[in-house]
Amino acid sequence: MTSTGDNLGVSSGRYTFLRRLAGKFIVLEGPDGSGKSTQSRRLIEVLEAEGVAFTSVREPGGTPVGEKIREALLTRDLVGMTVRCEMLLYMASRAELVETVILPALGRGELVLADRFVSSTLAYQGSAGGLPSADIAAAARVATRGLMPDLVLLFDLQSEEAGKRLSPLLDRMEAKGLDFHRRVRQGYLDQAKSDPRRFSVLDAGREPEGVWEQLVGALRAFVG
Repeated sequence: MTSTGDNLGVSSGRYTFLRRLAGKFIVLEGPDGSGKSTQSRRLIEVLEAEGVAFTSVREPGGTPVGEKIREALLTRDLVGMTVRCEMLLYMASRAELVETVILPALGRGELVLADRFVSSTLAYQGSAGGLPSADIAAAARVATRGLMPDLVLLFDLQSEEAGKRLSPLLDRMEAKGLDFHRRVRQGYLDQAKSDPRRFSVLDAGREPEGVWEQLVGALRAFVG
């Protein structure tokens, strides 16, 4: 881990500001293929090297119950699942994650870093899937106990470019087609426009190092 930290510039003190994220809830969002998972892994390496106390989670999943739900949601065998059923399964996984992992970690004063949260449901099952946002918001209030992220880092990428980055072995959500993913992207951008203080939009079309620099800049601006 020491060599990783040196390679990332941690030893120079460049990332000490990340220690001020204690007790915050930060979510990484973006369409499939946007590269957020790659950047999340790098951020986790830096947090570890800086000695920041944090908990990292992914959605759906993150708990034994959630991982079983994840299998059902992403398998291509269940092609006939309704959008409302999808939404409620995501919320069920989220409820378990919030109650058993996220809230306890925040209570301990840790940074919580989540790969997806409610914004994903609003984009995928709402904007792209056609469910009313009011229905999703009502379910989310129950599932999350009203918990909202302090910051959403949105990795934005043209849908055509995102599609080129996906594995040929697509899961059920990834395989929904270009028009669907265009609606997902627009749904995310609409959320960011309506809540600019909570969202930071990153240009995920840049080279990985350029995306990383945007991420670091957004976090630095957030802590002030």
